[in-house]
Amino acid sequence: MLTQTTTRVLEPSDLGAALAILESEPVANAFVTSRVQVAGLDPWRLGGEMWGWYADGRLRSLCYSGANLVPICAGPEAVRAFADRARRAGRRCSSIVGPAEPTTQLWRLLEPSWGPAREVRANQPLMVTESPAADVTPDPLVRRIRKDEVEVLMPACVAMFTEEVGISPLAGDGGLLYQARVAELISTGRSFARIDDGKVVFKAEIGAVTPQACQIQGVWVAPEHRGKGLSETGMAAVLRYALADVAPVVSLYVNDYNTPARKAYHRVGFREVGAFMSVLF
Repeated sequence: MLTQTTTRVLEPSDLGAALAILESEPVANAFVTSRVQVAGLDPWRLGGEMWGWYADGRLRSLCYSGANLVPICAGPEAVRAFADRARRAGRRCSSIVGPAEPTTQLWRLLEPSWGPAREVRANQPLMVTESPAADVTPDPLVRRIRKDEVEVLMPACVAMFTEEVGISPLAGDGGLLYQARVAELISTGRSFARIDDGKVVFKAEIGAVTPQACQIQGVWVAPEHRGKGLSETGMAAVLRYALADVAPVVSLYVNDYNTPARKAYHRVGFREVGAFMSVLF
């Protein structure tokens, strides 16, 4: 029996069906879910389109198309449909990111027309925890950043982004959008750091937040302080805040080659439950 399939841009009236798919995998979908719960499906508010793949009249898979291209709960048929639509539209994103299997398939289909990529990170372990390790003492000097400390935090944020992504967030618009995002995280109480003598020693943010899960991002230790265990005690402090104030499950994903970070996250209570993949342009 043939299955009737179609793909279209979702509209605000599709919000309930889209959230049902997003919330079926709360950890893996936390980034997109957090945006949709705040902005809905209006492309202007969402910062991109949400594509839906239907089989026999039922919404089965999603793909967020904005600054990132993100396949969501997408099997092989849906991935092919999303790749066709992305190819026709042309590349407008700065990265493709998502669960490793569908993202690998999506990139395989898009690479002939969109490649080469600047970098492909094929295996980024996805890690979660519901409770901190009992034997790592949270750093008492790690705290929420105040709104008047944006200028103190920004150099560390720029250094982290440049080190992680390979380009400066100040390129293009001079960093206006990036600084606005940093300020937003501070204003919502989701930016944490240890500041010694006016300089950031450790920092991290809670980037995506839903009632089911949140995602830590931007973990950074000043180069001159690395190797002292600050990533473990600092993460333990952020984890304590996250579990107490934000969500019952905390997640993050990390590059597979970053062995020290993976060990530190295991040490504070995270376990690996899957993998993400990122394609950077």
